[in-house]
Amino acid sequence: MTRQYLLFSTLVALSLFLSLNIGCVERYAKVEPFTFVQLCDPQLGMGGYEHDVASFGQAVRQINELRPDLVVICGDLVEQPVDESFADFNRIKAGLKIPAYCAPGNHDIGGNPTITSINRYREKTGRDYYSIEHKGYTFVMVNTQLWKAPVEGETEKQDSWLAQTLENARTRKSPVIVVGHYPLFVKTLDEEDEYFNLPVAKRKELLDLYREYGVVAVLAGHTHTTIANEYQGMQLVNGETTSRNFDNRPFGFRLWTVDTATSVRHEFVPLTEGDAE
Repeated sequence: MTRQYLLFSTLVALSLFLSLNIGCVERYAKVEPFTFVQLCDPQLGMGGYEHDVASFGQAVRQINELRPDLVVICGDLVEQPVDESFADFNRIKAGLKIPAYCAPGNHDIGGNPTITSINRYREKTGRDYYSIEHKGYTFVMVNTQLWKAPVEGETEKQDSWLAQTLENARTRKSPVIVVGHYPLFVKTLDEEDEYFNLPVAKRKELLDLYREYGVVAVLAGHTHTTIANEYQGMQLVNGETTSRNFDNRPFGFRLWTVDTATSVRHEFVPLTEGDAE
């Protein structure tokens, strides 16, 4: 009886192990390893205009030396959304030898954005939400300001687009990384609404959506403080900036290494020379 029970238990455990692993294999298609950079808040003018121009330029030089596959920039490209600042940002960004993708921040389109401010950002910088595919992964670039301070018509369009984009990624069995400006939360899921997070109801809605569709990481800026949270296996990371850090961290950026469909890791790369130090 004991032998039969042990045999039965072993078979059940083996069956469960196989089903879980097969489920992981079936959920995602094969991905290729790669690296990418998360750059937060270049925000030209936040830490002194000349300083921020110099530090952003230094970041570009170091990123080119590292030769990642791509760069994502987590919003607040400029402090003031004027022609000169956008022109300088675009000029420095053009020095990157690899593709770079931006998400807008509150300083780029305003704390209370309008159709006019959003269209100005689109004219000066490009789309405010979109997705890209790379080596089996899907990067979803979002306009978090539309969730922080909803704009009638525009917020609903992004919500519909996001749901469809995540569904398309699931159909392709593609793991997803979401890139925006505002973090979902700073310390805890149930923390009160404040300047640095998204509203409680919206953050819970988004987390449920991200969990359902297999989002593996959510990258953000805005806080000027380094934050690394985890929510049910999902990494939530705000990196250091190149303009001004409130927690006295050095200037720099995050280098991410994608190993598999569910294994992504990051490390800090400090700026090394010039006025950026």
